[in-house]
Amino acid sequence: MTKQLALLALILLFNSCGIFKSYEKHPKREFRGVWIATVVNIDWPKNGNDTSEKQKADYLKILDFYEKENYNAVIVQVRAAGDAFYDSEYAPWSRFLTGEEGTPPKWNTDVLEWMISEAHQRGMEFHAWLNPYRATFDENFEVLAETHDYCTHPEWIVHYGKKNYYNPGLPQVQKHFSNIITELVSNYDVDAIHFDDYFYPYKIKDAIFNDSLAFETYAQNNQSIDDWRRSNIDSLVKQSHETIKAIKPWVQFGISPFGVWKNNSTDPKGSDTKAGQTTYEDLYADPLFWMEKGWIDYLAPQVYWSMDLPVASHRKIVDWWSKNNFNTNLYVGNGPYKIRNNSDEAWNDSKELPMQLELARETPQIQGNIMFSAKSLMTEKDDVVEYINKKYYKLPALNPISSLAKNHSINKPQLINTTKEGDEVIFEFDDLKSMRYMLIYSSGRKVKEEYPIKKLVTKVLINSNSNSIRIPKSDFKKTYYSISFIDLYAAETIPTVINLKNIP
Repeated sequence: MTKQLALLALILLFNSCGIFKSYEKHPKREFRGVWIATVVNIDWPKNGNDTSEKQKADYLKILDFYEKENYNAVIVQVRAAGDAFYDSEYAPWSRFLTGEEGTPPKWNTDVLEWMISEAHQRGMEFHAWLNPYRATFDENFEVLAETHDYCTHPEWIVHYGKKNYYNPGLPQVQKHFSNIITELVSNYDVDAIHFDDYFYPYKIKDAIFNDSLAFETYAQNNQSIDDWRRSNIDSLVKQSHETIKAIKPWVQFGISPFGVWKNNSTDPKGSDTKAGQTTYEDLYADPLFWMEKGWIDYLAPQVYWSMDLPVASHRKIVDWWSKNNFNTNLYVGNGPYKIRNNSDEAWNDSKELPMQLELARETPQIQGNIMFSAKSLMTEKDDVVEYINKKYYKLPALNPISSLAKNHSINKPQLINTTKEGDEVIFEFDDLKSMRYMLIYSSGRKVKEEYPIKKLVTKVLINSNSNSIRIPKSDFKKTYYSISFIDLYAAETIPTVINLKNIP
C-alpha cells in the first residue's frame, strides 16, 4: 500500500509540473475553423462572372462539407485588395465577386448578410476576414473601379514589387480603416473581425518601401524607422480593437500572423528556427505586445510547415507560441494545401496533418486549429479527412469563449411555457435577444452544471425577433432532456431539465 501511495504521489507531482499531459478525447470546446479565401477566387466564388445561383450553391457546398466534418467556424475574406464583398461606402464591390470591380452583384439578397445567416444556421461562427493594407493584387490597374482608393487617394498608396499597399504610417489611412470596421461591425451580425499576416509587405530583395516622407512627418524624435513602422501596426490593432468593442463588445478580434515571431539567432527569446523573414523584423508586427495589452481575443499563427522541418519545425513553433501566449485564445493555423503537393516530402504522409492536430490538442495552451484553405480538404484528400473525422472531429464542439469576456455575466432566459402542437414542441421564454443558440442534451431528471458534448442532441439557431423556439418531436426519443443557451459571447447558461411527459 505504501508503494502504491508513493507512486500516486509521484504521478500527481508530475501532472502538476506539466510532465504528463492529458486531454479529452472529445473536448466540449475547441475552435475548428477554415479560411475561405476570395482573392483571385482561390476558394470562392469559383468565378466572378458566375450566376448568383451558382455562387450561392458553391458557397453552400463549402459550408455543408465542413458542417459534416464538425467544424464550427468559417473565416471568410470580405476585403481582399481595397475592395468589398458587401455594399460599402469605403470600397468598391470586388471583381472577384461580380466580375467587374464596382459593379453590384445581381443577387436578390444582401450578399454578406446571406453568407452570415447560412453559416449561423449550420452552427458556425462567421469571422469577417480583412486584408488591411493590400490595395491592389497586381499591376493590372485598368480593372480598378474609379472609386477605388488607388484612384481617389493616390497619396495613400505605396507601390512595392508588383502590388500596391496602403501606407500604414498615415493617420488618414488609419482613420479610413477604422471607418471600414465601424461600417462592417455596425451593419452585419459577424462573430469576429479577422486580420491575416499582411501588415507591411514581405520584403523583396533590393526593393524599397517608400514611406520616408511619412516617417519624417510622423515619427517621434529618435525613433528608428523599424520601431516607427511597428508602432503604426500597433496603432492599427489598438484602434481596431477599440472600434469593435465600442460598437459590439461580444464581437471578437483575431489575428493570424506569420508563424515565426523571431529566430533565436537574432533574439534569444525567439524560436529555434531559421525562417527567411519574421513577423517582428520584416512585417513589423508584434503579436506578443498585442496580447500583453489585451487588444486581441485570439491569435492564430500560421504554422504551415511539417512537424520536423529543419528550418521551421511545426512542433518547435507550436511549442514556442504555447510558451509565449498571454491571456489570449491561441489557435494553430495549419496548411493542408500542402498535402501531397509540396517539395517537403513529409506532406506525402497522410498522417502529417493529423499529427499536427494531435500536437495542438495535447498542448493545454492551444484551443483549436484553422485550416488553409477551404478547397484544400475538399478534393482528393478523402483519406485524411476521414481519419481526422474519426479520430478528432467525430463529435461537434462548442466555440471557445474569449479570455477578454471573462467578466461577462450571462443572463439565463426563463422558460415560461412548453406546449406540443402537431409535430413540434414549442418552448416559450421571457427574452432571447442576447442568445445565439439553444442546446438540447439528453439527461436524467436531475440537473447538472454542465453536460459532455456527447450528450448534445441538437443545436438550434435562435431567431432574435421571437421568444419562442419550435423543435420537431422527432428530435426527442426519451423523457428527460436538458436545455441551455449559448449567448453572443459563446458563454453557456446553466441547463434546465424538462420532462416531456409533463408537456400538454
